[in-house]
This record gives sequence, C-alpha cells and structure tokens, in this order.
Amino acid sequence: MKSKRVHTICRSARCPNIGHCWERKTATFLILGDTCTRNCGFCAVAKGAPEALDPGEPDRVADAALSLGLKYVVVTSVTRDDLPDGGAGHFARTIRAVKAGSPDTRVEALIPDFGGEETALDIVLQARPDVLNHNLETVEALYPAIGRPAGNYRRSLGVLAAAKRKGARTKSGLMLGLGEGPAEILQALADLRQAGCDLLTLGQYLQPAAVNPPVARYYPPGEFEAFRERALALGFQEVVSGPLVRSSFEAGRLYETVREREERPCGT
Repeated sequence: MKSKRVHTICRSARCPNIGHCWERKTATFLILGDTCTRNCGFCAVAKGAPEALDPGEPDRVADAALSLGLKYVVVTSVTRDDLPDGGAGHFARTIRAVKAGSPDTRVEALIPDFGGEETALDIVLQARPDVLNHNLETVEALYPAIGRPAGNYRRSLGVLAAAKRKGARTKSGLMLGLGEGPAEILQALADLRQAGCDLLTLGQYLQPAAVNPPVARYYPPGEFEAFRERALALGFQEVVSGPLVRSSFEAGRLYETVREREERPCGT
C-alpha cells in the first residue's frame, strides 16, 4: 500500500479488523485524499482543508488491487464538500480503473451523501459498482450528537432509496453504543428497509481518541445476534452483526453469499 501511495480506511480509521480482511484479500481504499471536509464526532479520519485531487489516484488504486491479487475491493472516501460533484467523478474513474485492471474483482462503492445530489449518485452508478454502500451510521435522534444536522438522516435514506430505484444492490451500516435505545435501533432498521436497503452491517462504536464521544454502552455478542435476527425478519437479504463489525467487514463474503443464493436453482 505504501509503495503505491494509496490510502486505506483500514489504517486511517484505525479499524480493528485490518489483519482479518487483508489476509482474506479484501481491502478498503480511501480516495479523494485523506482529509475530510466534515467533522463527524465518531470518526478518526483527519479533518480540515483537503488538498487538490490527484488525477493519478484511480490508476494507483487499480494497480494496488491487481498487485495484491484482491478479490473484493471497497472504494470509499473522505467527504469533499469543496468539489462541485462531491468527488463522484473520481469515484467513477476509480471503479472503472479497478474493473479494467482486475476484471474478476468485485467493487463496492461506499459513498458519502454527495449533499443529496442525484446527479452525483448517477455518475457513480454509471461505473457499475457491484454494491452501492452508504452508511446511516446511527439513529435519527443522535445525528446532532455525532456532528451531523438532523436532516441528514433523511438525506441518507434518500440516497439509498434513489440508488435502489436505479437498480443498485444497496447496503448500509449502523454503529451501536452511542446512546440509542432498542426501539430507536429497530426504527432505523425499518427506515432502511423502507428505503429498499438490501445488505446491512451492525457494529459496536469504539471511541477512537479522547476527543471523540465516549461509548455509552457496550453490547454483548448475543444482543448483536438478536438484532441480526430482527433485521433478517424485516427483509434484509443478509446481515453481518457483531462488536467488531465495520461497514466493509466481511464485505466480499456478504456479497458472495447473496449472489450464490440468487444463482441457486429454485428448490435447491
């Protein structure tokens, strides 16, 4: 990764699963630089004034994916509210570059909300990612607590609903432990299903640094499994749920499980 001069969310966000995923030939690339224009309270990614776009980044990501023999690539980004398209064009170029260099590699796009602009979403979807992922992050009542306007909850649901209408396989994720109640979690799951969300990840919020909000509650594994069962009962195609789960954890397995199920002959 260092030799190709690419960023990964695995390192930038201090993900606890970096060894698990990299050993399984899955990585999550962080594009559009490594500095975010938003100040979400839960996140460890650097925040501030970002640098200019690097036109060579998509090809370097593709080269890294090919060199490492990656089977499943997640492409995510910092949020770039300073760019007219929010970075959608850069997303599309990166997806196309990975697919061109590694035709058998699946690509998941984990996107920001692009300010709710459907034209930006269309640019990404035209590159044909295998999965379109956008994280809801937490329940509606806690959006101000994580540094997001309350209205952004509905905006995020709108992004997922629009992607589903346009034919994408959609995915989202929630962090638990920021102070939400069980009823609020179930409401968020219902909201995601109403938006047509297909795949879901549920994980424990872990405080990345002293400046970030403290953990309000640690959920035991049994409760994560119970929420998984409730989510499946609501109609999600597949759910990965557990304390160390993150939005791209087991992303390849999650995708392949659903794809194989769809391709299985009826009655088998």
